[in-house]
Amino acid sequence: MTSGIEIIPAGRRPRLDDRPLEKRIGLVILATDHTSEVDFRRMVASDRIGVYVSRIHYANPVTPENLLKMQPSLTEGAGLILPDEALDAIMYSCTSASVVIGDRNIEAAIHAAKPGASVVTPTAAAMKGLKALGARRISVLTPYTIETSRPMADYFAALGFAIDRFTCLGLSDDREMARIAPDEIAVFAREALAPRSDALFISCTALRAAQVAARIEGETGKPVVTSNLATAWACLRLCGEDRVRPEFGRLMTMPYGEG
Repeated sequence: MTSGIEIIPAGRRPRLDDRPLEKRIGLVILATDHTSEVDFRRMVASDRIGVYVSRIHYANPVTPENLLKMQPSLTEGAGLILPDEALDAIMYSCTSASVVIGDRNIEAAIHAAKPGASVVTPTAAAMKGLKALGARRISVLTPYTIETSRPMADYFAALGFAIDRFTCLGLSDDREMARIAPDEIAVFAREALAPRSDALFISCTALRAAQVAARIEGETGKPVVTSNLATAWACLRLCGEDRVRPEFGRLMTMPYGEG
């Protein structure tokens, strides 16, 4: 039974914009991730740049074996972000898995679903960020166990960085990593930074380290690169967003082309 109210069709189709927002960034994140979306909403999303998220299966503990198991899900996860529509950049948000799977393998898996997108990993973005800041000697802080930290140390050493000090917190659950208070991260960061290092890299997209990167820089006088800070910087620059934002840290004042 209908109400009898007359419904009038418009006399023409609406004019459509090419896109709702000018730029599109996709995030492929872990099912257990508490932090990446929050950081990208704070540092990246705007009236010009949209951030779109897909979650893929992940089961703790954080071990090289479990991290590697995500590789087969990357193509499907990327393909679920605005299906049949192009993305400007897509970021896989797991630093330790990027080392184990490999930056090039991640790029190939994502390009199988989104061939035109620039692919960003935390490791490659951190490397580029550290070079943009002129860092050659670095200290590294991770929340991982020694077993999971070892491939990270080898990754940066193979890229030519001298590692003055490498500190790990011994955690194996990324949900616990996300619960480390930013104030605690700042304390551990100061302790992890060797005096002769040019910069500190804080690894892990689960850590809320990007919230305190600028503060740590102010306390230590050294540049700080975190996983989420590096990927946010890379995605912004790839979308043509060159605005200097020192409140997020020195990296957000640097152009992407350096290094």
